[in-house]
Amino acid sequence: MNWQSTINGFKAYMILERSLSENTIEAYVRDVGKLQQYFLIKEKEINPHQVSGNDIEAFVFWLNELGLGARSQARLLSALKTFYKYMLIEDMVEDDPTALLEGPRLNRYIPQVLSFEEVQSILDAVDLSHPQGTRNRAMLEVLYACGLRVSELTELQLSNYYPDVGFVKVIGKGNKERIIPIGEEAVKHINLYLEGVRRRMRNINKDSEDILFLNRRGKKLTRVMVFLVVKEMTEKAGISKNVSPHTFRHSFATHLIEGGADLKAVQDMLGHESILTTEIYTHLDTDYLRETILSYHPSNRKKP
Repeated sequence: MNWQSTINGFKAYMILERSLSENTIEAYVRDVGKLQQYFLIKEKEINPHQVSGNDIEAFVFWLNELGLGARSQARLLSALKTFYKYMLIEDMVEDDPTALLEGPRLNRYIPQVLSFEEVQSILDAVDLSHPQGTRNRAMLEVLYACGLRVSELTELQLSNYYPDVGFVKVIGKGNKERIIPIGEEAVKHINLYLEGVRRRMRNINKDSEDILFLNRRGKKLTRVMVFLVVKEMTEKAGISKNVSPHTFRHSFATHLIEGGADLKAVQDMLGHESILTTEIYTHLDTDYLRETILSYHPSNRKKP
């Protein structure tokens, strides 16, 4: 009883017995597939009939750590419940591992997430007529385009910015490196900042010469400064949610996963466990990650 045959049967059940819409069926199949991906990533050889309640809870918690939003978690839970209802009906399992997993229990773990429209309104709230506005827009674009931690943003180096190939190299937790694709919109605003603002700065501190984003005194930005910029732009955009730089990271992951991106690719880009450490021009997975960003990040969808 492997995953593919069980999912195929589940799909037929939804078509014949539940009369669900094509979009709902495809979404449910993708969501159940995410559970299979999770076990592959964790290197656990578990077939669908062997999944326990603890496995389901660990999976949902792990998705939250990736940054999946409340609405997506609720839909995913609904898909898993429907999947195991099907397996009960077909006598594939004796107990439903999702039976004790209720929505309210998940509320303790669900992070705040912005919609794509809310992210865009925050970006648009930046006043580009001021030099610091040009920098701030570029900063926020990078937060959302790459899902960086605030410390990774403030430490981002010019020498690790590769606009010609569309990647940045980030030094994350534990001094580990990872490679992240960066979209055209973020590259455009970084270049506007570099050419129009940073290039004209004459007071750059010697210790900050290789730092991408600088304050007016030519020094590396503090974490607090980034928080203040995010708060100010959120208020200007008229958004009442409690938004921090980390909210952009959660939104980055949620929007990719909601769009159908592979969980392993999102995990690698967030730098949670499997860290990409090879150099920018020789990395074997860069095409795969670039395709993930181009295909599933909403900033890269062509406007009509």
